[in-house]
Amino acid sequence: MKIKVTEKSIDEVMNIPEPKHVKPLYPSRALGLLQKVLAKKDMKAANVKFIADKSTLPDKDTPCLILMNHSSFIDLEIAATFFYPRPLSIVCTSDGFVGKEWLMRKIGCIPTRKFVNEFSLIKDITYALKTLKSSVLMYPEASYSFDGTATPLPAALGQFIARLHVPVVMVRTYGAFTRDPLYNGLRVRKVDVTVKVSLMLTPEDCAKKNADEINAILKENFTFDNFRWQYENSVRVTEDFRAEGLERVLYKCPVCHSEHDMKSSKTKVFCSSCGAEYELGETGRLEAVKGGASFDFVPDWYAWERSEVKKELESGQYRAEADVDIIAMVDFKSVYRVGKGHLVHDTDGFHLRGCGGKIDVHKSPLSSYGLYSDYYWYELGDMICIDSGKMLYYCFPTDGGMSVSKTRLAAEELYKLKY
Repeated sequence: MKIKVTEKSIDEVMNIPEPKHVKPLYPSRALGLLQKVLAKKDMKAANVKFIADKSTLPDKDTPCLILMNHSSFIDLEIAATFFYPRPLSIVCTSDGFVGKEWLMRKIGCIPTRKFVNEFSLIKDITYALKTLKSSVLMYPEASYSFDGTATPLPAALGQFIARLHVPVVMVRTYGAFTRDPLYNGLRVRKVDVTVKVSLMLTPEDCAKKNADEINAILKENFTFDNFRWQYENSVRVTEDFRAEGLERVLYKCPVCHSEHDMKSSKTKVFCSSCGAEYELGETGRLEAVKGGASFDFVPDWYAWERSEVKKELESGQYRAEADVDIIAMVDFKSVYRVGKGHLVHDTDGFHLRGCGGKIDVHKSPLSSYGLYSDYYWYELGDMICIDSGKMLYYCFPTDGGMSVSKTRLAAEELYKLKY
């Protein structure tokens, strides 16, 4: 998937008025049917199977909140297939509206900025449920998983659900990540997908339980490990490119601790500095081919990297910086390539400077519990997003000095330490 990019000066972009808020529209049934029809090809290719006791689920005319784990683009096609003809308002990232706002609104989509507290989103979801009588689909993790495990959920979600008093439905996919993991450069592998749909909370549950109790239920439902699931269920990925791009996730060598020398080729990931080498097996297990350190699974390595980042933060030694290309977003007509800058992340948060000093943005560690960062964002490159309030700056490191994975881990851990 690509996005419309326009070359503009930062002065021109800063003069673009922010779009006015628009209330959600009732989802078009015709476009809902079209989505289901267009999804058939991928659904067949992935041999998607649904596990659901429909007698326990709300009927199509009962508005409900649908929460789904987020693994790949097929998630949307799965929802469009299973829930049609239920009217479905979909909470999605605001950059998904670029160049196609009219269509997205007719489908029923609700735009939001990732990892930004927006009161307008709460109002929009409530409006869709209570006034439009439409169900609402949310991906509460906000971003695709890097390592195949769940990303943090917003602490406020439990409180919000407690106030809604609507049924809450959980959609959990098995195989969607394995079929199309983000690190692998949008190359789909031959893996079947199973989808489990279940009622998580009744309206009565929401009324009786407090926010902490609901958050505990959410955490339980959003706890998973796709690599271990793959191994335990003997799901084979036979494509010979299955490890390519994995150095984005496994950016730090556990042997020599270099953070800039991890590489990958076909089924192997290796350190070009010390020569340590690992094979990603067909069932998702890592095997040390050369070198002393070994992790059984990708998430084990990623968890070790998280612990290493936390040590740096606690000792005050953490600092990442890089020159970046900057693309700005302020409206839904296009995103705008505005020039170059320099991004720093340390224990004081983010500092982005660019375009001859015309961009100067500081973000404190407590500004968000997570970070919108992505691999191969709209086929443009690995990206870190900085929100200025008025606009979003998508920063693409150009000199190898900043790993988007490490920066995401650091933002999450720094928030925990400062909160």
